[in-house]
Amino acid sequence: MTTTPVGMRCPECARQRTKVVRMRDMTKVPQVTYALIAVNVLAYLAEGRLTGGAGAGAGSVYVKGALLGSSAERGLAGQGVAYGQWWRILTGGFLHANFLHIAFNMYLLYVLGQILEPALGRVRFATLYFVSLLTGSLVALIVSPHDLTVGASGAVFGLMAAVLLEARSRQIPQLQNWVAGLILFNLAFSFVVPGISWGGHVGGLIGGALCMLALQLGDRHRQQLPALAACIALGVAAIAGGIATAKSSEVQALPPGSEQQLFIPSQ
Repeated sequence: MTTTPVGMRCPECARQRTKVVRMRDMTKVPQVTYALIAVNVLAYLAEGRLTGGAGAGAGSVYVKGALLGSSAERGLAGQGVAYGQWWRILTGGFLHANFLHIAFNMYLLYVLGQILEPALGRVRFATLYFVSLLTGSLVALIVSPHDLTVGASGAVFGLMAAVLLEARSRQIPQLQNWVAGLILFNLAFSFVVPGISWGGHVGGLIGGALCMLALQLGDRHRQQLPALAACIALGVAAIAGGIATAKSSEVQALPPGSEQQLFIPSQ
């Protein structure tokens, strides 16, 4: 046994170093949360459609940035992830169909970010958000590769999954019950209401849960860097999977003269 300032410890335990967290080192302001909200709002303003819906009148920022695998529709032929526009996998998560769409997502991002970011720290919280966004895009491409899909909902669902796991780990039943009810309600809403990308929601939920489990495992074994690397690898795999999915589902353009309009996007 080895004598330490906290008492007698075995030689193996004495060699371990427990991370000390000081009050001044803790995140006081959820900076990443606020930054993400700001980027989403700026992207929505750049769309130039403060009250309008989506469709043939959608602006260029919307049409060029929304998630899309490929399409045969007039005005979208030759566009999409299948044609090298890989950025849509990311940018689609920062665009929104209308004011209510962005308002609801940003409210949940604000609430969930207030809970998670101080607990995880800025880097891990940002990683969790983007991994959830990317896995949401992957499943959305699998489910509806030919629809324009927008919204931060996939990332928000990932945050909900993470809060649920953290509440369960810390044994906070009130928070756990609230988030579980929120997830179930929004999942039911996704399947019942037409025009909503349930694939993006389910994908974000799965990605957020997997990433949070990796981070919790890293904390348990004091291996935070490998856990963070696992989350990043998951995000990279989601990008690669999204590109492969878009290419495998590529469709040809309709013959000239076909009167088609842009798809109403999923949210």
